[in-house]
Amino acid sequence: MVELAGRVAALLPRPWTAPRGRPRALTLLQAVEATVIYLRRNHVQETVGEFYGISQSTVSRVISTLTPLVRAATACEVPDDNAVSATIAGRIVLLDGTLVPVWSWRGHRELYSGKHRRTGFNVQVVTDAHGELITVRSPVEGCAHDLRALRESGLPALLAGASFVFADKGYRSTGYFIPRRKPVGGQLTDQQRDYNARIGAVRAPIERAMANLKTWRILHTDYRRPLSTYNDAFHAAIGLHWFTKRHRSA
Repeated sequence: MVELAGRVAALLPRPWTAPRGRPRALTLLQAVEATVIYLRRNHVQETVGEFYGISQSTVSRVISTLTPLVRAATACEVPDDNAVSATIAGRIVLLDGTLVPVWSWRGHRELYSGKHRRTGFNVQVVTDAHGELITVRSPVEGCAHDLRALRESGLPALLAGASFVFADKGYRSTGYFIPRRKPVGGQLTDQQRDYNARIGAVRAPIERAMANLKTWRILHTDYRRPLSTYNDAFHAAIGLHWFTKRHRSA
C-alpha cells in the first residue's frame, strides 16, 4: 500500500496535503487504502466511511479523485500486446468471456445481456493451460455476443500465434477447439459427449482464474457509481490485480 501511495503521489497535480488551509480528512495513504477497499469489496460508500469516521460524500470525492490515479499508477503492471503475444506464442491457451455486472441505467439498453439476463459488460479473458492469467481485455457492452467482443478486443491476431486455443460454444467458426452442439431434434453420440467432457476438463482452469479475478468485487457485483466512471474503475481493478500478483510472487 505504501508503494502504491507513492506512485499515486507522483501523479498528483499538487501535493495531497496543502501547507495552509483546512486539512484533509484522510492522509494520502488512508485515501489510497479507502479507494482500494472500495474496488476490492464494492462496499457502499457509507460503509467505507465508517472505517475512517468520515462521511459518504467525502468517500465519494476520494474515490472519484483517486480511482483514475490508481489506474495510471498500476498500468505498467498490465501486460501490453507485445508481452501477451510473446506469452501466447506456441502455447495451449484458454479463452472465455464473462459478464461484469452493473446497474440498469436508464437509456443504456446496450448493457443488457440476453444470455445472462442482466446488465453489464462483456470481458474477454485468456489464460494458459494451468489457469495463469495472460490478459483481460477492455469491456464491451453486455449486449455483444462473445464473437463480437472477441473481434473488438483485438485478440484474434494475438491468438493466431497459439498452438491450440480452447473455448466454449460461443466461439463457433473461429477454428478454436469448442464443445460439440446438440443437433436440432437429435442427441449427441457417446463419442461426442466424451469429447465435450474432455474439452470441459481442459477449460476448467480458466473458470477458476475468472473466479479469482472476481475477488475484486467491483468486477463481480453491480457497479453503482456513474457509468462514466466505470472504465477507470475496471482498469484500476485489473491493474491492482496484476500489482498484487507481482507482490505475492516477489
